[in-house]
Amino acid sequence: MDAPEKKDWLLDERLLQSQKLAAIGELSAGIAHEINNPLAIIRQEAEWMQLLLKKLGGGDGKELAELQGSVRQIVQQVDRCTEITRNLLDFARKRDPVIQAVEVNRAIENMTMLVEKEARHNNITIVRHYDQDLPVIFSDAPQLRQVILNFLTNATYAIGKDGVITITTRLAGDDAVDIVISDTGCGIPEAHLSKIFDPFFTTKPPGRGTGLGLSICHGIILRLGGRITVASQVGRGTEFTITLPRRRESELFAND
Repeated sequence: MDAPEKKDWLLDERLLQSQKLAAIGELSAGIAHEINNPLAIIRQEAEWMQLLLKKLGGGDGKELAELQGSVRQIVQQVDRCTEITRNLLDFARKRDPVIQAVEVNRAIENMTMLVEKEARHNNITIVRHYDQDLPVIFSDAPQLRQVILNFLTNATYAIGKDGVITITTRLAGDDAVDIVISDTGCGIPEAHLSKIFDPFFTTKPPGRGTGLGLSICHGIILRLGGRITVASQVGRGTEFTITLPRRRESELFAND
């Protein structure tokens, strides 16, 4: 495949993915709004039940404790559903990027510091290999930080305990930069690699993931003019590479 054909193929793939995500996003937003109202009512009533149980007191201690436990479980599960609908709305929103000068290393470090305390608690070491000469890029800093935080959180989850997360920044040619986040976690089966950016696809057990995090990240990076690639080996770990143009107007694949 020569350069023009490869360029057209990549653009077609990105367009198809964007159209698919847009359609699912519209559906997700409608579902989320419909579900949020009854969830709010259920939580309000559960909180009222908790208040009444506190006032009642006395009675059979065992039965009262079981009832309080059941109501507490209702509140927890409503909160879980609320988190899911919030993720659906985040996925559905296609906020236009606000382009500004971004110091990539600083944006990454801000997010790294948020997860490092918990990582240390689980004996996970975060190693930094920042290119100190990395130029400023023109992108959307808040959306980029959201993506970085998601990848770091996923990496700590994949490792669980006793491992290493490595963050690398570097130039990618003359007009792009790479952000590479690798971990020594459980890895992703080859059969799943082509699905990990699909909405609602998750390898996490029920109740631990919505399958929207990577889809949201993928959509953000596409809107910023970049791409995400992944390499993984079961039992050895995963490496995600985020490639972003130094300027959003530049054509990332112009030299491919």
